[in-house]
Amino acid sequence: MRKPVIAGNWKMYKTAGEAAEFIGKLAPGVAKSDHCEVVVAPPFTALYAAAEAARGTRIAVAAQDVHWAKDGAHTGDVSTSMLLDAGCTHVIIGHSERRHDHGETDEQVNRKLKASLDAGLTPIVCVGETLEEREAAKTRDVLKRQFDGSFAGLTSPAFSRILVAYEPVWAIGTGRTATAEMAAESHRYLRELAAQQFGETVAAQLRILYGGSVKPENIGGLMAQEEIDGALVGGASLTVDSFLAIVNYPGAPRK
Repeated sequence: MRKPVIAGNWKMYKTAGEAAEFIGKLAPGVAKSDHCEVVVAPPFTALYAAAEAARGTRIAVAAQDVHWAKDGAHTGDVSTSMLLDAGCTHVIIGHSERRHDHGETDEQVNRKLKASLDAGLTPIVCVGETLEEREAAKTRDVLKRQFDGSFAGLTSPAFSRILVAYEPVWAIGTGRTATAEMAAESHRYLRELAAQQFGETVAAQLRILYGGSVKPENIGGLMAQEEIDGALVGGASLTVDSFLAIVNYPGAPRK
């Protein structure tokens, strides 16, 4: 049984004080949410405050990006040791906004992923197609290229420590959401790729999150799909009430 993960990506929102206040309000609402793991990803400047506020709660803290180098002349970048020092346990890698706004490549994703695994962080690796690619019936081609490039050179034990997030680019922040069936189809294909490269056992245990305009109104339908193991939530993770409604989604097991 794959335990779902609900992760909130705050992008470029919230100061350190706002992050701590948010987690203080969120923590009681997820205290009994044993059906899933809860992760929040604040901006770099709020990581330490968020991790301190989350100490002793069920909330884990992720960074939104990382550099592959341990240190060096990389202005504006942050290393794995810095993330660990700030209290992170997870890191998002290869988000579509990094790929498209900053030209991040599959090779760079792969280097960041390996550095994160070496440091003991849990990577949340994002893949997904653009609207043009979907309309051209290239979704599978794109996913295979990103999968092969992002996970090149990994052993099966290393791959088993990764979370994958399928995020169709055309559904991120647009209000358009892939139907639950469309999302499940891509998740199923990603699991097939994992089975081919890392074995059936590892693939069966792989948790694949869906990201793309996830909100309280559609989370129940998404989570009802056998292939969907959680969500990478953007805008709806910025308010406590909406994020709680997603964490405690309709149909979630209750104590």
